[in-house]
Amino acid sequence: MRVIGAGFGRTGTMSLKAALEELGVGPCYHMIEALWGDTTRIPIWEAAADGEQVDWRALLAGFESTVDWPGCTFYKQLMEVFPDAKVLLTVRDPDKWYESVESSIWAAGVAGRKGELQGGSETPPSLDAFRMIGKLIWEGTFDGRFEDRAYAIDVFNRHIEEVKRTVPAERLVVHEVKDGWKPLAQMLGVPEPQTPFPRLNDKAAFREMVGLPALAG
Repeated sequence: MRVIGAGFGRTGTMSLKAALEELGVGPCYHMIEALWGDTTRIPIWEAAADGEQVDWRALLAGFESTVDWPGCTFYKQLMEVFPDAKVLLTVRDPDKWYESVESSIWAAGVAGRKGELQGGSETPPSLDAFRMIGKLIWEGTFDGRFEDRAYAIDVFNRHIEEVKRTVPAERLVVHEVKDGWKPLAQMLGVPEPQTPFPRLNDKAAFREMVGLPALAG
């Protein structure tokens, strides 16, 4: 493991996944791997959310980087297991972040539990996946209060400050999608690609993938 993503989902993490893989630190583990990749890892992530000890090396075997949930929740544990890895903190305007989460992964969870996801380019996640996400993110990270916008944004901001406070400066890279290739290439000591920086999984693309376009929002 060479890069540990510490930023919450909907901070450009899908674009970062593609960018890191292009820079040679892939495969990169992202929530989509849990939902549509090797789904046998879902119970292990749920166990981690319950506070159980897990074998991080085994769980992330074959991956050279992580971004997004579920990995960002456990960045401190991963830092200990992979002491040479850099920590990548993705950030975004807090209000835009909240609106993006509310209309994408939060809305998908609400619709999924009601069986209302349909017509997406991917098969809807399993109930096990929704349970893991609920336990890890909505109950664990946001204390069951994500719908309280001010509270959720405060959690988001406090997480960013905690990462900055706890990760040694020589290991930490803070990145916004608008920063492009340069900070990532410098972090890894590789040349900047001449190709455009990836711009993936915006709100409309996410809703189409999971089958949300017909819903309001």
